[in-house]
Amino acid sequence: MTWSCFRSLPCRHTKMKAKVGVLILLLCVTSLCVFRRAEIKSYLRPQKDKPCSCDRCLSGDEPFKEHFGKFAEPFYSIHHNLSEENFNWWKRLQSKNPTFSAFKEAVSKMFKMFPKNAELEPASTNRCRTCAVVGNSANVVGSHYGPIIDFQDYVIRMNRGLTHGYEEDVGTRTTHHVLYPESAVNLDDTTHLVYFPYKIRDFVWITKALNTSTPHKIRRFKANKDLMLVLNPVFMKYVHEVFLKRKGHYPSTGFLALVLAMHICDEVHVFGYGADNDGNWSHYWEGLRNTKIRTGGHPGSVEYAMIDELDQNQIIKFYKGW
Repeated sequence: MTWSCFRSLPCRHTKMKAKVGVLILLLCVTSLCVFRRAEIKSYLRPQKDKPCSCDRCLSGDEPFKEHFGKFAEPFYSIHHNLSEENFNWWKRLQSKNPTFSAFKEAVSKMFKMFPKNAELEPASTNRCRTCAVVGNSANVVGSHYGPIIDFQDYVIRMNRGLTHGYEEDVGTRTTHHVLYPESAVNLDDTTHLVYFPYKIRDFVWITKALNTSTPHKIRRFKANKDLMLVLNPVFMKYVHEVFLKRKGHYPSTGFLALVLAMHICDEVHVFGYGADNDGNWSHYWEGLRNTKIRTGGHPGSVEYAMIDELDQNQIIKFYKGW
């Protein structure tokens, strides 16, 4: 062995030790990653068991199911029979005292014209159904929430909520529009009419208002009859008793729409709820006419507190405006 070869042995030995050290380090890092991945997976619901592809699904959310449950039939249909007990709760919402037989007759006539509710997209492990529920509070003015609202799959508006002139704050899209007779506005042919009947004559009114074949004096409005959804009167009772603990006389249209979204969407974003910074309950498209106006028969402060609680528990995302 020459001196040069002998002199290279320590170098080779050093290089071999370095390679072994690197190999051991890589094995350690790999083992640690595998261990951590297994540890993390033990805390997370397996993806295949999730009912949707969102990071968190309302339909599988344990706090939501534990405290509030899932109401099976939020929409009324010809196949649903309202019990007389539930009817007696619902009839308290109207000034007159209707009979159960009169109610069934009005509902029967309505469903002859609208035999079934529009189809809604079912939950899927391959889809995350996101909702924007847009209330009419003046606190959205200057919020620039429009792009966030338009980004959601479903955009639910209510009553006379406008978009024209307020696009930056409330967006431009509407997929579902909640109405009752006193708040009816014309809808385009692609928007779902979500009808909230608070009294028997509401069932009678919608049958006439969308019937273009028979002339009558009632005020008409435009909506696609094939995209109509009718809220189940029992759903109102459910929201009043479970979410509001029977506070107030009945839930507001806005609060009903919010809870409805929680039953048809996997992820819910809420905008335009609550009073403005001065404590006034006003609409974003009109000047405040009466500073003493409050929330009528529904408990505005209780509803707002519940929305805040749902947000704090990460069941919904609440955008409070300005």
